[in-house]
Amino acid sequence: MFGATFAYLAKQAGRHCLVIDKRPHIGGNAYCEDVDGIHVHKYGAHIFHTKKKEVWEFVNSLATFNRYTNSPIANYKGRLYNLPFNMNTFYQIWGVRTPQEAKAKIEEQRQEMAGRKPQNLEEQAISLVGRDIYEILIKDYTEKQWGRKCTELPAFIIRRLPVRLTFDNNYFNDPYQGIPIGGYNVLTEKLLEGIEVRLNTNFLDCICTYDKNTSTWNVQCSARPEGTLSSERMFNVQCSKIVYSGPIDEYFGYRLGKLDWRTLRFEQERLDMPDYQGNAVMNFTDSDTPYTRIIEHKHFEFGQQPFTVISREYSSEWTEGAEPFYTVNDERNNQLAEDYRALASAQENVIFGGRLAEYKYYDMDQVMARAFEKWKEEI
Repeated sequence: MFGATFAYLAKQAGRHCLVIDKRPHIGGNAYCEDVDGIHVHKYGAHIFHTKKKEVWEFVNSLATFNRYTNSPIANYKGRLYNLPFNMNTFYQIWGVRTPQEAKAKIEEQRQEMAGRKPQNLEEQAISLVGRDIYEILIKDYTEKQWGRKCTELPAFIIRRLPVRLTFDNNYFNDPYQGIPIGGYNVLTEKLLEGIEVRLNTNFLDCICTYDKNTSTWNVQCSARPEGTLSSERMFNVQCSKIVYSGPIDEYFGYRLGKLDWRTLRFEQERLDMPDYQGNAVMNFTDSDTPYTRIIEHKHFEFGQQPFTVISREYSSEWTEGAEPFYTVNDERNNQLAEDYRALASAQENVIFGGRLAEYKYYDMDQVMARAFEKWKEEI
């Protein structure tokens, strides 16, 4: 999303861009696969939401968005609860009916911390919503997601946990929210319209040399001796700038060490029924269920097909060759990322941007806003 947005802005300003992507398709993690009219989010659920009016107007100038509102359901040992934590959740867990009763129950359970400053995620959660909600809706889900005990995770991960004393199941507080009608490919195809794109091409397989006299990069991609690269991936171009949105540690050959990531694996299944779970996103918050959630893709666009497609999502530790999804923002990784960012800032005429290249957790609107910022710096 960073690269496509930056390329779009550059083209609008009259620059010529070559976009290369190691995957066989455009769109990165927002790519959708068309399964007989159901737009399957191949790399997990993507819900566009933003507080920034200018970003919302920008994406709507490129694609038409529907009114989808993210209202996930939590499944704990077969019992269902509304997310985020709101009056529906509190009624389902405690039977309380008024905001005053819910507030009193939360305050009662928070006393377990006795005013102590939270030192880890478990203590932070209990200080915010109490033991019951922590045990049912946070603990096991979080440990599956991060592969670590909650007592080993930093408190800041859920410091801004949304807690509402209203009957509001909208997960996001942002005023703008929706899904592109026709899937995210509609948006990324528009961003890259008229721009040369090379797929199945890993930038890090290219030979890049920089001429300081002319301030020009020469980027050459050619077939390997063993012939593993197709002729489609052979080119030799000169450019004034390189925009890199891959993993920052990989760019530098892991010279300072490898950053940690969490990765995801998906089990996709087509089912001969019109509706499987009645909702796009269902989180499984118990430890007995090995996956973290099930996505039913047709509900992102209010599909009426007589069949459905679901994806079970499994979280695990990243290993080389897997797709990096989530940054691991503990002390070691934050410091290592800072060291890599210092190396990046010293690179002449290379722009690093996006979740992977900055080792920061960005939502899609934040990535686009970051591309706007980087482009303004460029001009």
